[in-house]
Amino acid sequence: MSKLTDRVSALVRPVVEEEGCSLWDVEYVREAGTWYLRVFIDRDGGVGIDDCERISRRLDPILDEEDPIPDSYVFEVGSAGAERELKRPSDFEQFLGHEVELRLYRPMDGKKSFVGTLAGYDDGNVTITVGEEALTFEKQQIAKVNLHVSF
Repeated sequence: MSKLTDRVSALVRPVVEEEGCSLWDVEYVREAGTWYLRVFIDRDGGVGIDDCERISRRLDPILDEEDPIPDSYVFEVGSAGAERELKRPSDFEQFLGHEVELRLYRPMDGKKSFVGTLAGYDDGNVTITVGEEALTFEKQQIAKVNLHVSF
């Protein structure tokens, strides 16, 4: 994480936890010319719109007073989601044995996307099991890894 998102994480985490949730991620991104500060939360049993609204209302004045971002931005609080992105080693450890979708920067064997069971994580390298085959991808090949929900 950048220093800015680290600072925002430190500011918002206590409030998120007081509300019975956990802080999943903070991102500060530019989309279509507008900056967005997004706080993603999680909770056993799932996050509802009421959780997001309550936490947003509590965080808004804190962010205004602390002013960690001098420029204007849109502030959003949302659920980490069922198909959340796995970023940190602890994310991968938590979801070992779960189904994931791994996306590559460049195609391998004509494919850029692989769905399988998360079987291992070692210093950025990810192993998934697809059928009976274990596939290991190096950190520099991987664009992103998300939980995968089959319907």
